[in-house]
Amino acid sequence: MSEKAISRRDSSMTHRERALAVLRYQPYDRMPIVHFGFWGGITLQKWAAQGHLPASEAEAWSDGNAMDAVISARLGFDFNYQNMFSPHNRLWPGFEGKVVREFPDGTRHVLNGNGVVVVSKLDATSIPSEIDHLLKDRPSWEAHYKRRYQWSEERVTHASVRDAEKKALRFDQGGREVLRASEWTPPYGLHCGSLFGQIRDVLGLENACYLQVDDEGLFGEIVQTVGDLSFACVKYALESGARLDFAHFWEDISFKNGPLISPTVFAKKVGPHYRRITDLVRQYGIDIVSLDSDGDISALVPIWLENGVNTMFPIEVGTWGGNIRPWREKYGRGLLGVGGMDKRVFARDRAAVDAEIERLKPLVALGGYIPCPDHRIAPDAEWDLVRYYCERMRETFG
Repeated sequence: MSEKAISRRDSSMTHRERALAVLRYQPYDRMPIVHFGFWGGITLQKWAAQGHLPASEAEAWSDGNAMDAVISARLGFDFNYQNMFSPHNRLWPGFEGKVVREFPDGTRHVLNGNGVVVVSKLDATSIPSEIDHLLKDRPSWEAHYKRRYQWSEERVTHASVRDAEKKALRFDQGGREVLRASEWTPPYGLHCGSLFGQIRDVLGLENACYLQVDDEGLFGEIVQTVGDLSFACVKYALESGARLDFAHFWEDISFKNGPLISPTVFAKKVGPHYRRITDLVRQYGIDIVSLDSDGDISALVPIWLENGVNTMFPIEVGTWGGNIRPWREKYGRGLLGVGGMDKRVFARDRAAVDAEIERLKPLVALGGYIPCPDHRIAPDAEWDLVRYYCERMRETFG
């Protein structure tokens, strides 16, 4: 059966049903129109200043909340993929932020919640530079960090998972999910944490690289501790009985030239923790496991696949041309994708949007793939071009 024939089936599907159907190679009525949120609220503030939406809506927005549904619908999107329950699987409690040093030009050195001193500049919107890290060696790990990565039921309760599920999904009195214009019915996921990205966040990239050689035992212990905590949070959330459609990890451990960690080290040290978590979620019927890592992830894709992650997201086009096709050709239909749409066209013109949609057509035809702007919609995006994209996507893949 052709993709076109499949896409004309049951027109009463909800956003959730059609998205899951696409990723399972099942019949669906049309391609869902999906996004990945907005860049730090700055994009929405710009659009509010231009009169496209009230400032109060821009301020109220966050991933997956009620205002996300309102703004998404106004633009023409069906939903934001970042709609999930997130257990507290990071440092807890975090460090109390404080200003370490101030300079005449307003620049400050600030200790953040990860125990990292960063450079804070007025009006800066990029990721701040790191200049010092509290976590340097075993004594600092034992004194300040190890206890902050221990499991406790205060991190997640069954009630908190079920309450979040009720806010994200709507049901009629009979328990059957229904879709109305006022309701928000996307897939609902479980955030399974970060097994190396958050370690990089607290150590810093350079220190993380050195530690793997200088004290392999400590590096292994940190990975094990983070992995144990993530597993415990996931297990407890699953036991709540909430309906969860997909599992999701965050890493951000690649840049334009490849991974920020040796693939060999990643496979040996981190891979087993992915495997036990993905095995666990599959015991609860979750067969879609997605992974968010920016940059060129090609060298890490086979490691994730081998350890139960089957959905790459957001497949950044960037300067390295991220694309699901070569991965699909190499690894087969078991590799799924959400993303891979070049969001830079939102700052250009309608011709650029049209050309991008034409580029996406053969990728959609592969199946198991949902186009989505390849990261947060940036401040240079034009409101009317984003709306035009949604209209054209609906016309093209509807």
